[in-house]
Formats: sequence, structure tokens, C-alpha cells
Amino acid sequence: MDTLTLWQLAALAAASTLVGFSKTAVSGANTISLAVFAAVLPARESTGVLLPILIAGDLLAVAVYRRHAHWPTLLRLFPAVAVGVVAGTLFMMWAGDEAVRTSIGAILLFMSGVTIWRRRSGGSGAKATGDEPAGGLSRAARFKARSYGALGGFTTMVANAGGPVMSLYLLSAGFRKLGFLGTSAWFFLIVNVAKVPFSVGLGLIDAHSLLLDACMVLFVVPGAYVGRKCVDRINQTLFERIVLGATVLGGLHLLLR
Repeated sequence: MDTLTLWQLAALAAASTLVGFSKTAVSGANTISLAVFAAVLPARESTGVLLPILIAGDLLAVAVYRRHAHWPTLLRLFPAVAVGVVAGTLFMMWAGDEAVRTSIGAILLFMSGVTIWRRRSGGSGAKATGDEPAGGLSRAARFKARSYGALGGFTTMVANAGGPVMSLYLLSAGFRKLGFLGTSAWFFLIVNVAKVPFSVGLGLIDAHSLLLDACMVLFVVPGAYVGRKCVDRINQTLFERIVLGATVLGGLHLLLR
């Protein structure tokens, strides 16, 4: 912390506030926090600093939206996510900052392009009228869950960037706002807690990173409060556009930095 300037600490505090907002309002906005942390800190080390802050946001999101989770969807995703987390851990054992940024940025832009193409071609997924998605367990649906799950596990382990991937999956599955936020809250709380031993083993979380976390986590709470107050005022179409827009911006930043 003693090597960071006041402006850098302010940027990290603002990004931590945005973590809280993204967890209770617009999940895709979290990529902006990821980009800020990777810009202020070394990209690889920033993932270890950001993880406890994300867990704090996950706890707040679960407290607010715990009743809206769709557990059948979660249970379908977790096996593939576990495979992705293991693959991401192996990747992090040799990857440098540039490899991390390029890989994640490319994946985010690719997934955003696929989602936009599906929506324009009329294949955006089943429409739902409540919190839960419509549609059955077809072979294509199971393949999509496994594909997104593996990508989500990989990206969340490599750069805490699983949020946009899972956002795209939940949108394509037809989730409405509350179902989206409740399912996402439980998903990332479970996955992020499970990542802690891997991050400690890779040396990404240590006493120094936790000291910085202790200061930054205080800013998560006001962000979560503002997000909860705003989410009811965001209509579904605007919600989906913000998620996609934040995902594209985050991907471009990681590629062009």
C-alpha cells in the first residue's frame, strides 16, 4: 500500500464501490472494476487483491437476492465450472500479465459477439415471464451450459472475469432481472470462495494483499446499497444492453491496454 499514490488508492476505492453496485444491479459492470485493478496493480497480482472484495460483494448480493436463485441452472453449471477453474489454475502457473489480459479480452469480445449475433438472428434463447428461464433440457441446452460453465470457470480463475461470461449465458437462457441477479449471486459466492485456496497456492493472496483488501472492502457496501435502489428502475431491455455494453468495453480495455 505504501507504494500506491493517493490517486491510485482513490481509483481502487471507486472500483470497489462499483463491485458492490455490479453485484446488486448490473453484473457486467464488474469488468470495469477488473480493468481498474489491472491498470493500477500488476494484472496477475490484481486478481488476488480483487477476489476478497468480490466475495464481500457476493455476500451482500446473496443477502438481497437469495430467494430468486434458480438452483437447477446452478447445478448444471458447477461441474463444467470446476473443470474451467482447474484449467485456469494451470494457465496461471506460467502466464504473465500480457497473456492474461489478451486471453480474457479476446474471450469477452468473442462471447459478446456471439450473444449479439444470436439476438439479431432471433436465436437469443427462450423468453421468460418471471424470475426463472423458460425452456427444457435439450441436448443443445446442456452443451451450452457446459461450454459457458467451462469458460466461466477459466475466466474467473484467470482474471476474476467470469461475470461477463455468466451474464451472457443467463441472458441467453432467458432470465429476467431478479432471477438473473439471484442466480448470479449464489453462483459467484460459491465459486469465488472455492477459488481462495487456489489463489493462495499461486501466491496471489498474502498478508500484503489482505491489508489492501481490508481498506477497500469498506467501499463495497455503499455501492451495493446504491445498486439495490437503482435496479427496480432499470427496465429489462436497458438492463441487457448495459450488461453487453460493459462486457464489450471491458474486453476492449484488456486487449488495447
